[in-house]
Amino acid sequence: MKTDEKRCSCKGIRSCLLCENSSKNTTVAHEKLQITTYLYCNKCQKAWVEQEPQNQHPDHEGTSMEYPGIFLKEEFVSAEEEEFLTKQIDMSPFVDSQSGRRKQDYGPKVNFKKQKVKCSTFTGLPGFSKFLVDRFTSTPELSGFVPVELCNLEYEPSRGAAIDAHFDDFWIWGERLVTVNLLSDTYLSMSLETNPGIEVRVPLPRRSLVVVYGPARYQWKHAIHRQDIQSRRLAMTFREPTVEFLPGGPHSDIGDQLIRTALSFQGISVGETSDR
Repeated sequence: MKTDEKRCSCKGIRSCLLCENSSKNTTVAHEKLQITTYLYCNKCQKAWVEQEPQNQHPDHEGTSMEYPGIFLKEEFVSAEEEEFLTKQIDMSPFVDSQSGRRKQDYGPKVNFKKQKVKCSTFTGLPGFSKFLVDRFTSTPELSGFVPVELCNLEYEPSRGAAIDAHFDDFWIWGERLVTVNLLSDTYLSMSLETNPGIEVRVPLPRRSLVVVYGPARYQWKHAIHRQDIQSRRLAMTFREPTVEFLPGGPHSDIGDQLIRTALSFQGISVGETSDR
């Protein structure tokens, strides 16, 4: 048990299979809500109430709603490129994170509460990510996207890996959150604080690219549920800076340093333990 507890980084109400099976079970019971689940259709860019059997596009039936703020491109990387990325990622050590995840950080150390950025530990994005960043420029939805952080997250069903519903920080991270989904299919689950009885599930096929922006970025929290991790998954999430860190902004000097460092593609992962 002690070995498992050392490998678990869960705090507060967060838990994974390691701590739930240990003597120090910190799981907190949550009240069950009656939730109406919608399934996002990338072809019509609407979310439809999930039904069994599932209706396929264009033969949807039932209740739907517009759901802006998701761009999904299937087969963004090839099977060979996925294999290359996986091998490169696995060459660097992972750091235990909360809720059963493990991670690698390529980015500045940020104190989100105090709004402070430490650039000294940031050595740039890893070299193996350069072809992805170059490919972003050919995607109209990513025009002008310059990432200054990459976080590789590993999800394993044996650890009960998941991530709770959350917003990515709004002070330093900009409008578009960009993720390349590797090794397995999953769902990105979106929820509203103002209406917790609604959930929109966005299918993320293996090797796809998803961009979360606009209302989906600023109004809806995003999560990955434990039951949606059926086999090992790697998520490569790239983040751009806000306008505060771009030319003319109050932190443009920091932003310029971050961009120059990021695009050197000389990065090694930062072994920090704070959860993002």
